[in-house]
Amino acid sequence: MTKPIDLAALPHDFAWGTATSAYQIEGAVAEDGRSPSIWDTFSHTPGKIDNDDHGDTACDHYHRWREDIALMKELGTNAYRFSAAWPRVVPGGDGPADDRGLDFYDRLVDGLLEAGIAPSLTVYHWDLPQVLQDRGGWPERDTAHHLAAYAGALAERLGDRVTQWATLNEPLCSAWIGHLEGRMAPGLTDLPTAVRASYHLLLGHGLAAQAIRAAAPGAQVGIVNNLSTVAPASDRPEDVAAARRMDGHTNRWWLDPVHGRGFPEDMVELYGVDLPVRDGDLETIGGPLDWLGLNYYFPAVVADDPAGPAPYARQVRRLGVPRTGMDWEIEAEGIETLLMRLTEEYGARRLYVTENGSAYPDVVGADGTVDDPERRDYLLGHLAACASAARRGAPLKGYYAWSLLDNFEWAYGYDKRFGLVHVDYKTQARTVKGSGRGYAEVIREHRTASESAHHAA
Repeated sequence: MTKPIDLAALPHDFAWGTATSAYQIEGAVAEDGRSPSIWDTFSHTPGKIDNDDHGDTACDHYHRWREDIALMKELGTNAYRFSAAWPRVVPGGDGPADDRGLDFYDRLVDGLLEAGIAPSLTVYHWDLPQVLQDRGGWPERDTAHHLAAYAGALAERLGDRVTQWATLNEPLCSAWIGHLEGRMAPGLTDLPTAVRASYHLLLGHGLAAQAIRAAAPGAQVGIVNNLSTVAPASDRPEDVAAARRMDGHTNRWWLDPVHGRGFPEDMVELYGVDLPVRDGDLETIGGPLDWLGLNYYFPAVVADDPAGPAPYARQVRRLGVPRTGMDWEIEAEGIETLLMRLTEEYGARRLYVTENGSAYPDVVGADGTVDDPERRDYLLGHLAACASAARRGAPLKGYYAWSLLDNFEWAYGYDKRFGLVHVDYKTQARTVKGSGRGYAEVIREHRTASESAHHAA
């Protein structure tokens, strides 16, 4: 039984949104001057992606964006989180921006605003231009400065209409999964390289925030982190210590520096890698945030694993716990716990759930509809937990469901579907799923209640 959503706890101007990212939906990878990204390279490397899928066409959003805005309007959303493709905007990685790339996002932003949908733009969602990877990528300091220049070019063109900006999406994935675990682009497996990459990603965040504000003084700038609640698998001291390490690796390493606390000393010691700190860096990384984005999918229950890679802790599979089609545990209360932690421990003044969603093996019915009750329940359960956090004082201002569309799901290819809208990849036909209709109903109910309260006041 899904817990009811306390809609009255959410502000009247709550952002009801959906989220996507450029490489996962745009396609058109060689059109209008776009150069290859590390994900083009990685996805075309045999054996890296399930079914040898790639993002060459994806959802063809580059050509179908008007149709996709119409779907957002049909759902009743008033906000849309998307990313710009760095190799589309600055094909050389550094140097001049390409007007053709900027023109595309210009048209998209204007189309969103005409539909009454507020754009929320993520500058970097993992698609580093391959030319910069060839010059060393994120382990090199120059990449942070190139990110800032690219962010400034975007803000110069779009900052008169885009208010909400995220510098980075999930730097944990870029650094740890891409440079330590090797399961994401660029596919490396080296701890010192990963730690340097993590440092320069966060330096890039700070420099990009400065560049965005310089080009668009009214910009609201934040960063998006994927976080998990972390619990020990047992009360053994070794597992309790492992949980602390996993919390440092997953959460504190990304939260402490951007809140002016520097990098967690216990994790610096654990990694045993000298950080490439220069004068002023930590102040740049810890510059003011206008908002903080939380991506939440699953909890982490961990046991000590001294023989494994850093942080020497492994996730434990619990029996009897419901799981999504990704085999991820479902624990809606985790999103409330994290929202309260960001509020109480980190003093967040403005919070958004920037991603939250679930994958299931959807089936198109004989009548052409897609009924997905498990995804609908997941969505409603997590919205209820979000509203509960807001009732407890979390400054939650919006929720972006992942994802608007079924799309290229990174190393999982096209098998894993997260969309509120089903995509037939052969025809590109879009079909709103039952979960999308359920989300639309929640949005309608909140809007009606907010209007009633406003008139009563």
